[in-house]
Amino acid sequence: MIKSPHHHAAASHCMLAFVAGALHVSATPSSAVPPDHQLSTTPATVVHIPSPPTHSVDARSDILLSSIAHVLPLASDGLTFQPDPKAPLASPTSNSHAPTEGGDAAELSKKLSNPIADLISIPFQLNYDEGFGPKDAGQWRLNIQPVIPFNLTDEWNLITRTIVPVIDRESFGPGDDDEFGLGDTVQSFFFAPAKPIDGWIIGAGPVFNWPTATEDSLGSRQWGMGPTVVALRQEHGWTYGVLANHVWSIAGESDHEEINSTFLQPFVSYTWPSATSLTLNTESTYDWNEGDWTIPVNLVGGQIFKLGKLPLQFQLGGRYYADSPEGGPEWGIRLGIVILLPK
Repeated sequence: MIKSPHHHAAASHCMLAFVAGALHVSATPSSAVPPDHQLSTTPATVVHIPSPPTHSVDARSDILLSSIAHVLPLASDGLTFQPDPKAPLASPTSNSHAPTEGGDAAELSKKLSNPIADLISIPFQLNYDEGFGPKDAGQWRLNIQPVIPFNLTDEWNLITRTIVPVIDRESFGPGDDDEFGLGDTVQSFFFAPAKPIDGWIIGAGPVFNWPTATEDSLGSRQWGMGPTVVALRQEHGWTYGVLANHVWSIAGESDHEEINSTFLQPFVSYTWPSATSLTLNTESTYDWNEGDWTIPVNLVGGQIFKLGKLPLQFQLGGRYYADSPEGGPEWGIRLGIVILLPK
């Protein structure tokens, strides 16, 4: 059954409301959550941000904050951002190593650039891609991506990374219906040394594809597994490295094509002392069955804030598809909210 365009607008608004609701529930004590789970706009919550240094970093932060405020009315309506008069002024030439609120936020931002950091985080990543099929159709995809580390011993950690997608897509062409539902879940387990090895942070383990899709067109109907590995370095504000995996089908429905795909994600990011970050990466997939590459190039900015005592990161960016199969997407945008639960 083909759904009307109003269905997509409603579904997309539901996705945004779901993200906002999750943020509100996490940030509000259980005794204070209103019955309708809506963000209260009065009185405004004042989020104190240390006054940044007066150089070009300010312009970047202001542009990013302005963009987020326009895209996320829920953030701009419920929060008031003011410099913290008690916070020490940041200085590019300062040699002080005393911990500050700004320094803690920058450290959290730096940890978020590390896929296997010892930090519990719950990203809600909303992606929109356009250019599918002869209709140049659009697709919304909300990835819920909890990252949970476990300390196995003093020398080893286990980090689990799970991606649960909620998808709303238009009809790609004649005879193809609009679809809404869950996609396949991908879950990775990284065993990682607690300390870097010669400056490199590394991790490796198995990755699994769970056939959780609620519609045939939204998933593979295949159980899959394979190896995954990550290696990166962090120095002088920079983070650079690569994450990769390969998944083969191990079981599934015989009338669906088996999985045989490689995922490559080289990345580089820079974090400023103001806890503003900028990341460039690709999330490339090679389908060995069809011989096709899908190569989106992403540029995403992020900023750490605090809602009460809860640290959050807002993300905003776009992407261009350097390569995709025939009828594949051409461009996309990304909006994210990351809930951080530091120890």
